[in-house]
Amino acid sequence: MFQKLFSVSRFLLGATLLVCAASSQGACLDNVVLVHGNADSPSRWNNTVSTLKSRGYLDSQLFLPNWGSKTNAGANDHNSVNTGVVKSALQAAVASSCTGMIDVIGHSMGVTLAMKAINELAYAGRVNSFIGVAGAQHGLNSCGVYPFNVASPTCGANGLSIDSPLIQSVRGKRYGAKMYSIKSWIDEIVCIGSCYVYGSHTSNVDSQNASYDYALGHFGLATSTTSKQSDLIMN
Repeated sequence: MFQKLFSVSRFLLGATLLVCAASSQGACLDNVVLVHGNADSPSRWNNTVSTLKSRGYLDSQLFLPNWGSKTNAGANDHNSVNTGVVKSALQAAVASSCTGMIDVIGHSMGVTLAMKAINELAYAGRVNSFIGVAGAQHGLNSCGVYPFNVASPTCGANGLSIDSPLIQSVRGKRYGAKMYSIKSWIDEIVCIGSCYVYGSHTSNVDSQNASYDYALGHFGLATSTTSKQSDLIMN
């Protein structure tokens, strides 16, 4: 009898240890890469991080690359340095992913920067959900049309002028198994002049599965849609 009780106790102890270990490691969820926008910082994602952690994610499953100048927005473009920071985050996220897959959420210029990084790494097959928040895959009217663009790196050949080589390089490609956009028609950055580029809202992602519209400003789209962002990567 004593031996039997001892065996049961050992079994229960082992089961408890397994549960505790699983709890400390978190659920097996896709790692998430969150790419901030021009002259912004990873703190833009604080609300998203809080929401994801409330749904079971650990800090170790969230990757927040910190790229670009914070004081000179016009000097930032999709150069190899900025793209390299994002590529490193994508590679680290894939390398430690328990599912073998990742999810990517970009805001503003972080959307096209993430697209370029995914293209260069040939990582589209590694991304489950790609979410573009207030992005400009079609370019910005405020930058003009390349090569008659506003004379700044952000609006140049490697920037967000309409039909720039950068914009052409990120159009019509896959960035994940599922692709979504979150956008606004009152976006004070993206919609200067008009939200439309060649008949489409520039924040739409080509071949997207769905797009979600909110009556929010450019930065509110990142900070006030966290439940939708989380829903899309967990569905």
